[in-house]
Amino acid sequence: MRFSDGVRPALTVNGQSPAPELRFQEGEEVEIAVTNKLDRMTALHWHGIILPYTQDGVPGISFPGIQPGETFTYRFTLNQSGTYWYHAHADFQEQEGIYGPLIIEPKKREPYRYDREYTVLLFDWQDEKPERTLANLKKQADYYNDQQPTLGDLFRDAKRDGWGAALKDRWDWGNMRMAKTDIADVSGFRFLVNGRDTEQNWTALFKPDERVRLRIINGSGMSYFDLRIPGLAMTVVQADGNDVQPVVVDQLRIAVAETYDVIVQPREDKAYTLFAESMDRRGYARATLAPRPGMQGEVPALREPRLLTMADMGMAHAGMDHGGMDHSDMAGMDHSQMAGMDHSQMAGMDHSAMAPAGNPDYAAGSGIAPEPVDGGRVLVYGDLKAMRPAAGYRAPDRTIELQLTGNMERYFWSFNGVKYSEAEPIRLKYGERVRFRFVNQTMMNHPMHLHGMWMQLDKGSGQFNPLKHVVNVAPGQTLEVDVPVDAMGEWAFHCHLIYHMGSGMFRKIVVEAADGSTQPFYSEQPAAKESEHAHH
Repeated sequence: MRFSDGVRPALTVNGQSPAPELRFQEGEEVEIAVTNKLDRMTALHWHGIILPYTQDGVPGISFPGIQPGETFTYRFTLNQSGTYWYHAHADFQEQEGIYGPLIIEPKKREPYRYDREYTVLLFDWQDEKPERTLANLKKQADYYNDQQPTLGDLFRDAKRDGWGAALKDRWDWGNMRMAKTDIADVSGFRFLVNGRDTEQNWTALFKPDERVRLRIINGSGMSYFDLRIPGLAMTVVQADGNDVQPVVVDQLRIAVAETYDVIVQPREDKAYTLFAESMDRRGYARATLAPRPGMQGEVPALREPRLLTMADMGMAHAGMDHGGMDHSDMAGMDHSQMAGMDHSQMAGMDHSAMAPAGNPDYAAGSGIAPEPVDGGRVLVYGDLKAMRPAAGYRAPDRTIELQLTGNMERYFWSFNGVKYSEAEPIRLKYGERVRFRFVNQTMMNHPMHLHGMWMQLDKGSGQFNPLKHVVNVAPGQTLEVDVPVDAMGEWAFHCHLIYHMGSGMFRKIVVEAADGSTQPFYSEQPAAKESEHAHH
């Protein structure tokens, strides 16, 4: 990788990092031959693409992986369109440079107009080897937290809140063996746009009054971004590759592995800054939209660092394993007795009206909810409504509850307190509709990614609930998605934070025929090492 301050070694695809943009047509039959010239096993995963499970690219689940010197040819038909991406799904190779955009152009005319388009691929590069990073986190979970509260902070808080409140706050956080500044597990990233750092300033050209489509992809391993373009409103037209009813916002938070397509219309003959601020406010990615090369817009200052609050602890305050708590007895809550419940009557309910004031995706009083700039509008999940009603929409047949759990001192992450290497697969029946209820018992965001099938995000819009391949579950919050089980095979289901996935927050889903019979799946064998999957 060539940055403004020198060259860094990286893993590449055809000599490039980011990997080359792949562009196809909906309906196209695709063949992609991948030759492994590394000294270790590799695999590529086509993120968000609906395909046969044997082509999904997850070692130990889809296939054995691609060994050094081998070539594997992926073959699948594209029955969708939109903005997606692809990345390595072996060890931590994605974090080392194997990630790239995947664009599928639709057969039919799109329901929105634009004059030109650009891909905006966000990434968090680190010079340190990912294996070293994970080892450091396992030795000390706050190893990278360089914003620990100081004595000066205590005096400031006491002046504002009184000594009693300030000392109680320190006592509460100390009892949990946590710091309110520990928003992101890892810091020190160099934030990139299309492989360029802030000084290199990737630039997209436009003519005033043109409508410009930006295909925004968060290909980061660990970083969330609050993205805005000062002076320009953004019309969101797609989420995770699926058309949504247009919604105009000034800022959006993009979780790891999500994609959003927005349209902007710069009317003035000047440069505008695309400013993607990391959620913890420790840095930013920056690009420029300009009428001519070489122009630069004003770069906003970073906002004050965020602090967790007790509201962000939510259920985590009671259920988070900060040291010794054992969650293993919670191993798999299947609420199938709810099978007869009729959820369809709730289709027209606006759940956002029931949400607490502030951002409904986060706890009331959260210290890390995205905050507007100058009164602007921030995108929330409730804003996303599908352009077309979902086919076959109906109430779920059963509900499976997954507790998102972790142990901060040992840095292990899990579902229901059971890490992947010790977990049984989640078994689903082809043709059923399953509701997954994610209950986040930690103080971290978790971007949950399901391979091979869509998740319909339950936000009270019924058959217009949006389809997503990644949903973010905020600290201490509960989120529900419905999954039409329409793909036989074995699939990965995991948190897309690379070090959470590599530390156990991963499950295998097995989709069986309705009569209980199974195909001779690649793997009904002992679980592979978590590190083999350690890429979403």
